[in-house]
Order: sequence, then C-alpha cells, then structure tokens
Amino acid sequence: MSASALFRTACTGRAGLPAMARHSKALGLLPSIQAALFSGSGSAPRKKVMFPGALTSEYTHDLRFASSVESIPTYQVMDTDGRVLDAANEPHMSKEEARNIYKNMLILNAMDQILYEAQRQGRISFYMTSFGEEALIGSAAALDSKDHVFGQYREAGVLLQRGFTLEQFMNQCYSNEKDLGKGRQMPIHYGSKELHFQTISSPLATQIPQAAGAAYAMRREGSKQCAICYFGEGAASEGDFHAGLNMAATLGCPVIFYCRNNGYAISTPSIEQYRGDGIASRGIGYGIDTIRVDGNDIWAIYSATKAARKIAVEQNKPVLIEAMTYRVSHHSTSDDSSAYRSTKEVEDWSKRDNPISRMRAWLEGKGWWTKSEDAEVTKAAKADVLRAFAAAETLKKPSIRHLFEDVYDQLPPELERERAEIEGLIRKYPDYYQVNEFAK
Repeated sequence: MSASALFRTACTGRAGLPAMARHSKALGLLPSIQAALFSGSGSAPRKKVMFPGALTSEYTHDLRFASSVESIPTYQVMDTDGRVLDAANEPHMSKEEARNIYKNMLILNAMDQILYEAQRQGRISFYMTSFGEEALIGSAAALDSKDHVFGQYREAGVLLQRGFTLEQFMNQCYSNEKDLGKGRQMPIHYGSKELHFQTISSPLATQIPQAAGAAYAMRREGSKQCAICYFGEGAASEGDFHAGLNMAATLGCPVIFYCRNNGYAISTPSIEQYRGDGIASRGIGYGIDTIRVDGNDIWAIYSATKAARKIAVEQNKPVLIEAMTYRVSHHSTSDDSSAYRSTKEVEDWSKRDNPISRMRAWLEGKGWWTKSEDAEVTKAAKADVLRAFAAAETLKKPSIRHLFEDVYDQLPPELERERAEIEGLIRKYPDYYQVNEFAK
C-alpha cells in the first residue's frame, strides 16, 4: 500500500470520504493542498512532504540547518533626487491630487514644529513629531475613504490626508471641550468615527489583533473594504504582532499591516532588536503576501499600498508592507535620542534623504510646483496652525459629567452614588475644584 493510501486509511478507518479531507474542506483548504494530501493510491512517488504542517516542503538527504534566506528587496519608484527610475512606475496622479499631497506634507511639518515647541513651553503635556517620515501620507492617498485605520501614534499625516482639520488636532492635544475624545486621552491619541480612524491607545501593538478582527468582520459582511494597521518595528517585538498576523493569515482577513521601520523603535537600534531580515521576513513566515518599500519614497508607498489594498479586498488576504525609513526626530518629547545616536548621524540623514525634498523635486520636474510656492504654503500653514492653536487654548476643559458617560447604557448604582458625591463636593468647594475652567 502506498504512503498516501496508508495516510488516507489512518484518517478514515472506513471506505468513503477521508475524515482528513472532510476536515480540510471545513477549514477551507485550497484545492491544491487537498490534492497534495488526498491523491489516489496509484500516484507516482513524490518528493513533496506530505505532512499537513508543511505542505510546500520537499525532502532532502542533506543534514543542513537553514540560517538565512535571500534578502527581500526594497521597492523604489524614485531616487533621492525625485527622479522616477522606471517610466512604468510613474504614478497615475492628477496635478491637483499630487499638489494636495505635498501641501499636506508641509502642513504636517509646520504643525509638528509648533506643537513640539508648545510642549517644551509647557502648554501641552506631550507630543510626537513625524520628522523624516512624512512620506507615510502616500499610504493614506491609496486607501478608500471608508477603509478603517488602526494607528499607533505617528499617523497624523494619515488623518490630515483624510480630512481631519487643524482645529480638531489642536482640540485633541489640548483636551478641551471640543476634543472628540472628551479629554480622556493624552495628546496625539487621535480618533475620528467620521473618518473611520480608530482611537489610538498608548500600549504598543494592541491595534494589530484589533485590526485583524475588524477585517474579519468586514469579510463576513462582504463590505469590500479593508483595514490598515500601522505600527513600528519595535511593536513587532510584542506578542500581539504575532497573534494578529497569524489570525489574519489563517482566517483570510482583508487587512494591510503597515510597519514603519525607522531604525530605532523607542530608543533601541534595530541591530539590537532582531537578527532576521527585518520585519518583512516575518510576513513570509506567516504565509502573508509581503513587500518591502523605500519608506521615504512617497510614490513607492502609494503604489505598494494601492496594490496591497487590491489583494486584501479582492482576495480576502492580509498583506504586510515594511516601509524602511529613518526617524529624524526624538521618539517623543519624553526622549533624548542623543543618548543612543549621534547628532551628526541625524543631520546626515536629513540632508541625504528627505521625503519632502524628494516629493518637491518630483513636482518641480513635472512643472507642477515652484520654489517660491514652498515658502508661501509653509508660511500660510504656520499661520493656520497658530490660529487653530490659539483658539484651542482658550476653550474650557470638557464637562466633568463625561467621567461617567459612554461605558454603560444605564449607569449602575455605584457610579450613580459616586457621581452624586462628586457633584456635592463641587458645589461645596467650587473654587478648590476650579469649576469655571470646565464646560457645563
């Protein structure tokens, strides 16, 4: 009896459809995999491994441990001077769309400069900039407006491209009465139901399995939308990364995992984070379609995200994008990056490969932008940011009643008692609790 017949008999025990085949059908295994497992007993001997845990493997007689595979290449559309290297990769983008993307890069840069200084002055409690990573906006331009976004904390450019206003950015950073999050989050933890942007949370990588779950729900609904999940290479060291990717791969979830590999996580150089071929190789390990791109090339990001979305939505499959970039800024206002890298290294990177300069050079090469416009747009952007900043600073803090809302449909007795107690204390000691600083 052949090995395949023995395997089939062990699975069945009786004549008829093998139990293993029935199980594979229930799991939705691909026909090619079923064929490899359950072909007739008269088939010729194979070199392919027949164990269900490694169906694409082949037998070998060499005792050899695998320690490396061919490095995954990095997709690039334009060089550091903004020249498209292959005419076939020229982006199909109108002049108006391209100019708008570049303007958002300049606005993001201006907002980061002002809010970073505001934190240093003690006017807001915390901030994180996107210096050196502004090309991320290209991924937002490739999405459908109804696709759901799960961010980490350096995706302000994605929100800006989706239509989040400067006033909304400022209100959130000030946690004032117009803050969509009602003052419950620290600065830069944005969220927008209208723009399908899930509220950011501080713990690393929690958004990864959440994105996989949301994408699975989209598949079941047949919505033809996808989720995109942003995270850094440091977050890929968390357990949630592995759980989220494996869940998405095995369940067939239409989700794009977008890793911003900026080289330093919070404060740890990548060479001390991992020994494998970046984060992209992990996607291959989970059976996920994977691409590595130049993360400072906005058109490489745009093209890769657009192609990834097509795969996710049409094939109900997850995709992993690893965008190789460099964090020019400190990790946050709580970080001093000079403790783990030299100032000269940062300066050299800023001069050698700046995503804003690359995009501007591409626009100028097409005759769609002039150098004089750069100063005009930057000046106007700073004025708009300062105007929104000043308005947000004058608004009151959110109403104290929000402490008890949006969790329970009907407040339980214990919280009713606590609310009554707080209201009584506020009435008794209004000056101590500075009630006039809060909205009614």
